[in-house]
Amino acid sequence: MTMLIPDIALPRALIRDAAQFRGHVHRDCVTGDLVLRRGRVVGMRSGQAAPGTCRLIFPALTEPHCHLDKCHSVGRLEQRGGDLSAAIQAQHRDKANWSADDIRARALRGLAEANAAGVATLRSHVDWGRDAEPPLAWHVLLELAQAAPLTMQLSPLTGIDQMADPDFAETVARAVPEGHAIGAMVLGHPHMRAGLRSLFAAAARHDLAVDFHVDESLDPAMNGLEAIADLALETGFGGPILCGHAVSLATRPPKDFTRIADKLARAGIAVVALPATNLYLQGRTSHTPAARGLTPLRALSAAGVRVAVGTDNVRDAFCPVGRHDPLRALELAVLSAQLDPPLGRWLCAITTDARAALGMNPGPIDGARLHDLRVAQGHDPAALIGGAPHRPATDLLKELPQ
Repeated sequence: MTMLIPDIALPRALIRDAAQFRGHVHRDCVTGDLVLRRGRVVGMRSGQAAPGTCRLIFPALTEPHCHLDKCHSVGRLEQRGGDLSAAIQAQHRDKANWSADDIRARALRGLAEANAAGVATLRSHVDWGRDAEPPLAWHVLLELAQAAPLTMQLSPLTGIDQMADPDFAETVARAVPEGHAIGAMVLGHPHMRAGLRSLFAAAARHDLAVDFHVDESLDPAMNGLEAIADLALETGFGGPILCGHAVSLATRPPKDFTRIADKLARAGIAVVALPATNLYLQGRTSHTPAARGLTPLRALSAAGVRVAVGTDNVRDAFCPVGRHDPLRALELAVLSAQLDPPLGRWLCAITTDARAALGMNPGPIDGARLHDLRVAQGHDPAALIGGAPHRPATDLLKELPQ
């Protein structure tokens, strides 16, 4: 059964096979009547509506990097503000309040925000602590993942020095179910290379994706990102690798950037920028921020590196404001990373490319089921990123003649 939904605009960057979408090209979108067959999008035909009257359809959103174990704790923190070190210390002190009920209540609030924002896929990191055995938050969030109204992945956040102990790495890897990821923080640790080698080996044994917090500093001496790329290329690791933050890359000389970006592209490593937290914590001086605390998204993308944008911390010691909304994170990235129009191409960073970075099918518009898509009034991706309301695309069926 074939069905037509009239007056639709689609961002061209989110279409895999453009030849099947024969509407009117208007800026970075194609407009016309959407063709559904057996409930899936199969193409587009030319329509009668003017481009400005069309409704924008796009895939449900992906949140590639957040912290549901920490979120919504800022109101009870004694120490508020400061740099990354101060935030880590303040959040560590707050863990005295982390009962199962407390973690569950805050995480459910975060999940409700993500669900209301149109998120269908989410990855949350979970602080691991000193012991190799899973912490309380891991058990609570795994339980929530099984009942969540969206696809929810988890990744342990350990220290890479801890992973240098093969027994520690193996114990952590055994605690990570299929479909989730194993991860660590990499920030100038003395045993970084041994930890990376051990972590990659454990991930390979258990067929796990890998996720790093890396180089969360403006110090150009921090170069964990290149060490990760070198080891991935050396070992031929075949699983998905996602690197978050990579702030110091912005302070490297151009020749260093070119070398590192080439390795990232060859290794298939994706980089997720986290503008809210990094802008808040990085580059602090007594008067003004000294520099943008953000990885160079435009240059990475131009070098063939898959990039994504994440929310990261929400109302905790690392960022006192925010909500779990990828479009809000992308809007901030447009400003802070100077992402130029046409903006439809950057929607990939919170949809198709973000899903691929998590090791999932990218989920472009063609072939998608209608309930995997969202719809906003107006054809302009810039308006969507700027806050235009959106809703499930299945609502469009109510407008069709019965």
